[in-house]
Amino acid sequence: MASDTVKVGKYQIDAREYLAPGHTFCTGCAEALAIRLVCKAVGENAIIAMATGCSEVCTSPLPVTSWQLPWLHTLFENTGAEISGIEAGLKAMMRKGKVPERDIKFVAMGGDGGTSDIGLQSLSGALERGHDFLYLCWDNEAYMNTGIQRSSATPYGASTTTAPAGKLSMGQSTQKKNLVEIFAAHGIPYVATASPSYPFDLMNKVKKGIAVKGPAYIHVYTVCPTGWRTTSDRTIEIGKLATETGVFPLYEIENGKYRINYEPKTLKPVEEYLKAQGRFRHLSPAEIAKIQDKVNEDIALLKERAVRFPAG
Repeated sequence: MASDTVKVGKYQIDAREYLAPGHTFCTGCAEALAIRLVCKAVGENAIIAMATGCSEVCTSPLPVTSWQLPWLHTLFENTGAEISGIEAGLKAMMRKGKVPERDIKFVAMGGDGGTSDIGLQSLSGALERGHDFLYLCWDNEAYMNTGIQRSSATPYGASTTTAPAGKLSMGQSTQKKNLVEIFAAHGIPYVATASPSYPFDLMNKVKKGIAVKGPAYIHVYTVCPTGWRTTSDRTIEIGKLATETGVFPLYEIENGKYRINYEPKTLKPVEEYLKAQGRFRHLSPAEIAKIQDKVNEDIALLKERAVRFPAG
C-alpha cells in the first residue's frame, strides 16, 4: 500500500485517482476538486450513489465515465432511498453467503437542490432509519446544472435566473436553509461542514464520517465561478473568504457535541466576500449590513453551542 500513498506535510494521501481526467466540469469548479479529495479519503472499497446534477452530467457523458469506483446515477429525489437499498441489500447478501464479507463504504452525493429541495424527503428517511452511509452535499447555492435557478440553499440577496436582481427585486429574498442543523436534529452520529479550500480538514472529516456506524452527513461548500460570476482562478480564495468572514464556518457535530474546527482571530467584513462575486454586486450598503448582522448572529449561536456542548 505504501506505493499507493504520497506524503504531503504530515499527511499520507492516497496517490491514486478515482475521478479520471476528461470530465466536463467548468474551469475552476470547486465541486470537481471536492469530489477528487473526497474519493482519495474514501478509498477503493466504496460504492457511490449520485443524484442528478452538475457532478452526474460532467462525469458520465454517454458513452464514457470518469468514475474509477462503482458508481450509480439516480434521480434528484431518491438518492437517500437508493443508497439505503444498496447498503441493506449488499449486507443481506453477505449474511446469506451470496457474496464474500467485505468492508464496503457506502457513499451518496448530491447538489444543494438535490439535497435541500427535491431529495430532502428520501434522505431524511434514510437518516431516520439509521442506514450506514456517508452523504455529501455539494453546495454551490443554486441549480447550476440547469441554468442558475435559485434553490432553498441560495443565500439572501444573491441574484439568480429565477430570482433576478432588478428595479423591483433585490434577488433572493429568503434566507438559506440550514441543512446542517436540520440533519443534526435527526440525532445521527456525525455531521460536519467542509470546504475544498481547506483540503485536509475536508478529507479528515470524510474519514470520520466513513468510520462511524450509522449515517453521517457532510455539507461541502463548492464555489461555482459560472453561477457566482467570479473568475476561475479565485475559487480557493473565495472559499477561504467564506470561512474567514463567518459566512461558512467550519465545524462538526459528533454525537450531538459541537466543535469549531477553524476560528479566525478576527472575522473579516462580509463585504469582502460579497464584493468578490457578481451575483451580489447589486446589493446596497443597507442590505450588506443586514447580511453582516445575520452572520454575526449565526456565529454567536455556533460559539454558544460549541461551549455548551464541547466535543471530546
